[in-house]
Amino acid sequence: DAGGKCFSSWRKGEDAEMERTTVGYDKLRHYMQRMFVVGLKYPEESAEITARVLVEADARGHASHGVARVSMYAAEVWDGKNVPQAKPEIVHETPVSLVIQGNRAPGFPVSRTAMERTLEKAEENGTCMTVVRDSCHFGMAGYWAEQAADRGMIGWAFTNTLGAAIPLFGRERLLGTNPISVAIPTGRKPHFMLDMATTTVAFGKIEVAARRGGTMPTGWAVDGTGTDTTDAVTVADTGRGNKSPYGGLLFLGGATETLGGHKGYGLGLLVELLTSGLSMGTASFDTYGDGCGICHCFQAMRMDLFGDAGAVQRHVAGILDRIRSSPRAEGQERIYIHGEKEFERREKALKEGIWLDPATWRRLDEYADKFGVERLEP
Repeated sequence: DAGGKCFSSWRKGEDAEMERTTVGYDKLRHYMQRMFVVGLKYPEESAEITARVLVEADARGHASHGVARVSMYAAEVWDGKNVPQAKPEIVHETPVSLVIQGNRAPGFPVSRTAMERTLEKAEENGTCMTVVRDSCHFGMAGYWAEQAADRGMIGWAFTNTLGAAIPLFGRERLLGTNPISVAIPTGRKPHFMLDMATTTVAFGKIEVAARRGGTMPTGWAVDGTGTDTTDAVTVADTGRGNKSPYGGLLFLGGATETLGGHKGYGLGLLVELLTSGLSMGTASFDTYGDGCGICHCFQAMRMDLFGDAGAVQRHVAGILDRIRSSPRAEGQERIYIHGEKEFERREKALKEGIWLDPATWRRLDEYADKFGVERLEP
């Protein structure tokens, strides 16, 4: 919402009018499903889960992982890195673990298969951790962790990504934005749901900044010399490995140890080892070679492993309530718990429609024309 208001302060004419348009949740979901079936030859089930996760992101206010991503998935399919008809397979299994070979299938159906099997094993045996190799982008990490919380379990979801970030004191892009998501049920919605990149910002937000005007805040990324840059277009381009391997996103805490850059870097490296390391898959610095090469890690754990599940959830809810009700800083109206903003935005979007920025409308029009499908109407 804030990004939209900032954008409207300078965009005039047709774009300003387009900015105020929305589209219904189900209408957008069915439309995107049709785009993937007709334009990229996704099987119906794969197109359905892909569309659902993308629309969920836009409904929750995360345009960086929403329907505008159609351009990235189209490029992956056309380059042969993403194979819509491919099917994932289990290559190693124990009662509490799985290793899945994605076979270059789209990341959404791969992740659905992985999470469904993870939940089944966790419900039966208490917990399960699954690692995936040779997959593709799986969208918003929180969607997958939330599947466990919806069934009364704790859920984790991690993924490596394209090489977009530089290690602390380095210059070369060797790690991904490597997000972490953890969802914990509290007996009522919204769940506690942490969903964060380990870099200062997700790479998709830089792509959004590039689409919406080309500039980004200082502190998100550095250029090839290690100097702060606000040029989102250049960073979005180099982040795809099209130019010099130097320069990229900063990890949480920035370029020094003063504000904790070593901590964000450590979190990003941890995710890399949990995903590509445990799966024996492709590390972020080698992704998007012959295939996407993306690796994921999912885990689910029953709460009754720690006692009465209902009592544990109520205790967790009490901790969160105490934090919500604590004294607020001057000028602040509310203390949020992770996941609340997204939950409330989704509720509003279901009632009033999903707002798409002008650049996203243009992108959907562009790919509708390329795919030979009708343009989406607000």
